[in-house]
Amino acid sequence: MDYIKSHIVNIYSWKSIILLPVLFSGFYSWSQNSDNNFNKPISKTIEVIEEIYNIKINDDRNLLDNKTLDYADWRIEQNNLEVSLTAILAPFDLMYWKESDSVYNIRKFDYPRRTPDVGKERLHYLNTLYSNKPEWEERKSILQSCIIDALKLDNAPQLENPNIILTKKRKYQGYSVENIALEVVPGVYTNGSIYKPQKVKNKAAVILSPNGHFSNGRYRESEQIRCANLAKMGAIVVSYDLFAWGESSLQFESKYHKTSIAQTMQVLNGKKLLDHLLALPKIDSNRVGITGGSGGGSHSLFLTAIDDRIKVSVPVVMVSSYFSGGCPCESGQPIHLCGNGTNNAEISAMAAPRPQLVISDGGDWTQHVPELEYPYIKKVYSFYNAEENVNNVHFPDEGHNYKASKRKAMYAFMAEKLELDLSNIIEDGKISENIQIETENQMKAFGTNGGNLPKNSIHNINELYALFGLTYDKDKHD
Repeated sequence: MDYIKSHIVNIYSWKSIILLPVLFSGFYSWSQNSDNNFNKPISKTIEVIEEIYNIKINDDRNLLDNKTLDYADWRIEQNNLEVSLTAILAPFDLMYWKESDSVYNIRKFDYPRRTPDVGKERLHYLNTLYSNKPEWEERKSILQSCIIDALKLDNAPQLENPNIILTKKRKYQGYSVENIALEVVPGVYTNGSIYKPQKVKNKAAVILSPNGHFSNGRYRESEQIRCANLAKMGAIVVSYDLFAWGESSLQFESKYHKTSIAQTMQVLNGKKLLDHLLALPKIDSNRVGITGGSGGGSHSLFLTAIDDRIKVSVPVVMVSSYFSGGCPCESGQPIHLCGNGTNNAEISAMAAPRPQLVISDGGDWTQHVPELEYPYIKKVYSFYNAEENVNNVHFPDEGHNYKASKRKAMYAFMAEKLELDLSNIIEDGKISENIQIETENQMKAFGTNGGNLPKNSIHNINELYALFGLTYDKDKHD
């Protein structure tokens, strides 16, 4: 008898081990009521969503730990997964990232970053706003004014006689290089290198080359190759530093690169350098181009959108309907909130009908360009009967870079649209990138140790903000 009792107890204990998790799981659901605001751990509500939609939601960063939510299960929509997830996660400044149709990941809220589905929905909405040239041009005008205002460009103090430092030219086969430091606002300089063709038949084209976040900045080999080859083809090209990068960091610490004023300064740097180049002798102001990759791709979009002097643009690995740029120097000012919400695809379309080559790849947020962003952009070009002026070159097996394959596509496009001589860089029937790679010190306008930094240069980020009538929020950034 004792054996039988013992056996029954063991069976009962075994069953309890199985049933306890089930009972415990249900406890949160059935102990909820209005007295406790139907409060529940958010992780338990996520489990309910997984069951309803037959998906897996990963919290590999433990962002849901120790978080509870009032009215949690009431926020679930039975036929809309994305709405449900947003309603559950938004109170905690969390968001979801769709990895596949059946797998989602929990992430901290990242305002410039969405999912391809969100981008698709946004482009669908934008397509409802305009269906012809007059409607589009009204929208474009609203966006242009808003972007200029959001960037505070009209607040920038004017300089009648900006200080300019130019170093001695270094001459190479087919081109030369000189460094420039140009005062953009009082006491603040942009630094770069100007590449010029050795011989110009009539007038030279001009190309801006805004830098991105690739390692070594404008000193890196691939940037030098791009600019030198374009110069050999007949263009005057300027490559310039990001704000608080390179020589700019002699004025402002690198931590200030991740401030909103960085975006304003980088756009303004491009405009002021263009002013300088267009004032040079033997310049063709009707042949102005711009190209950059990553963050430089963002600024290629912004400058083309607001400055009609730019006639040809080649934004590289940055045209996306669901990613606005992960750095405040690309998305720190509220330009993507213009027009009750825009994105880089619509900003790209603002180039129409001017020639534009969108270069994308399969390894970043431009992976859907051929079927998502490019058809949308091409539709805007159709309002001008100018579909032939926009093209997309996609590299599905490449990642986020501006490597040789992408550069070669750009060379051909620039040659055609800016009337450059592609034959100047052809060797044995192929595009050659045989140029002289310079050292970082050779490319510095302020000298090896910054000894030529002008005495009027400012170094205080508060002073820079004040020049634009703004106040720097030290508590949130330092």
